[in-house]
Amino acid sequence: MTKQEHIQYWINSSEEDWKTVLSLFQSGRYVHCLFFAHLTLEKLCKAIWVKSNEDNFPPKTHNLIKLLNETNQNFIEEDLAFLSEFNDFQLEGRYPDYLFEINKRCNNENTTSILNKVKSIRLCLQEKLQ
Repeated sequence: MTKQEHIQYWINSSEEDWKTVLSLFQSGRYVHCLFFAHLTLEKLCKAIWVKSNEDNFPPKTHNLIKLLNETNQNFIEEDLAFLSEFNDFQLEGRYPDYLFEINKRCNNENTTSILNKVKSIRLCLQEKLQ
């Protein structure tokens, strides 16, 4: 695959995950919704990583900050702070011992607020890929 095909793979996969986010939100499955929202951003970060680096294979990490720190792109501190906290959802969505705590935080109001920020960052990441 070419570099552009690798980038497009991550973009397409991110788009599929975003559809899942919307579906999970509508069904009230907020923890899973935010887990897939993290995947959505992670895959866009990996596309940016591929665009910014010689290699076509990004590191095998779920850490959004680590991925973005290895690119030539600039991000505002507010977004980086959000992404740092948002990294929790990739971990907490995977392990049952975290689910009790996160379920208390993931209601319609909080999830809506988080998703609004995710939407904003998602658009920013997409713009950096154009």
